[in-house]
Amino acid sequence: NSAIITIGPAMAQILSVEDLRRVLAQPRATTLAKILPEIDDQGRAFIARSPFAMMATRGAGGKVEVSPKGDTPGFVQLENARTLLIPERAGNNLAFGLTHILETGHVGLNFLLPGTSETFRVSGMATLHDDADLLARLGSTDRPALLAIRVTVEHCYFHCARAILRSKLWQPDSWGERMKVSFGQIIAPRVGGDAAMANEIDTRVDTVMATSLWKNA
Repeated sequence: NSAIITIGPAMAQILSVEDLRRVLAQPRATTLAKILPEIDDQGRAFIARSPFAMMATRGAGGKVEVSPKGDTPGFVQLENARTLLIPERAGNNLAFGLTHILETGHVGLNFLLPGTSETFRVSGMATLHDDADLLARLGSTDRPALLAIRVTVEHCYFHCARAILRSKLWQPDSWGERMKVSFGQIIAPRVGGDAAMANEIDTRVDTVMATSLWKNA
C-alpha cells in the first residue's frame, strides 16, 4: 500500500473578487484619493525627469505585451494635463505593442526615475500619428521619431515605494554580476546556424548598440 503524503496546505485558485478581498482588504479612502483623472504638478515633474517607462498594451484577442521606452529625460511630453506624447524610436520592428494600439487602444504606463523609489502609473487610450509637426517636436535629426504615440489619460497615480525598496533596485551593491544576454545563442540554432553564426550575431548586436541607438542600421 502506498501512502499519500500531502506537503503544506492545498493551493486554492482565487476565482472571484469576493475571494480576492478575503485576502486583500479594501483600499483605504486615502489610498483611493491619490488616483487622479489627470496629471498634476508632481506627476508632470516626475515624467519630465524620467528617462524610462514600461508601456503595456492589450490586443483584440486579449494578449498583453509590455514594451520598454527609454531616452533622455523629457522624451515623453505633455500636450496638456490629460494627454501624453511618446516618440516611437528605431527598434526591432516587431511592433506588437503598436499593433495592439491599433486594435484596442488600451495602454498602461509605469514611469521610473533612478534613485526615486516611487513610480508613476498612467492608464488610458492611445492612438498613433505620423504628423510631421508632432514628429519634429518629439525628434531631431540625430534622434528621429518614427511615430508619435498620443495617450489620453483615464487615471494616474504614484505607486508606493515598497516594490523598489524590496528589490533594492537602485542599490548597486545588491545587483550582483552583470548578465550578458546572447541573442546569437537564441537565433542561430533556429535558422540552422552554428557557434560562429551566434558569435557573428552577438558582435552585430553589440555594434548596433554602440553606434546606432536612434536609427536602424
